[in-house]
Amino acid sequence: MNAALRLTALPAVAFALVVGVAGVQVAAGGGDFRPLQPADACDERPGTTSQAEGIEGLTEQLVLRGVDAAACTLGVSREALTLELAQQDEPTDAQVDALRDGLRTAVGEMADDGVLPPSSSLVDEVLDGAAINRFLAAGIRALPDSVVDDALPTEDVLLRAIDELDVRAVLSDLDDADALREEVEPAVKQAVRDELLDRLRNLV
Repeated sequence: MNAALRLTALPAVAFALVVGVAGVQVAAGGGDFRPLQPADACDERPGTTSQAEGIEGLTEQLVLRGVDAAACTLGVSREALTLELAQQDEPTDAQVDALRDGLRTAVGEMADDGVLPPSSSLVDEVLDGAAINRFLAAGIRALPDSVVDDALPTEDVLLRAIDELDVRAVLSDLDDADALREEVEPAVKQAVRDELLDRLRNLV
């Protein structure tokens, strides 16, 4: 077959392949194929019954739940929310409020689910990354866990950290749809560290 004939035959071959694949799919019961739909952000995310470990695990769970709650409030999917934020120069007031409220809602859910770690379990991690006087650090480490937990309930610490978080600035830094968690998680983690450290100083 010469080159001209081969070029002429290509569309017919392609059509035959498409028809053949479609026929196989129908025969296999795939005639009612529908593309996957984005998950409904208002659907309850399969939760974990295990306690979050460390500030990293704590903020990861918190942000996952918080973004879901924000998307649900705005009436969009998680995917649509992240895409909108990435395409905008500045987040809207509604988006900022929805994320802050979503994070606060997530704290309450985690408290109800019993997955918030005691604040005393986070002390060493906070102090290891803090630039403070070693005698002050030693004094904080010497505090009984019960004293720390009674004075600094984890739920209260998280809510205060979220209230201090500059949500608008965090959302303004997004440059693609995959960056939402990458930007929010470190910001929340740092806010939790700062809040814990500030309040621990007052216990010594």
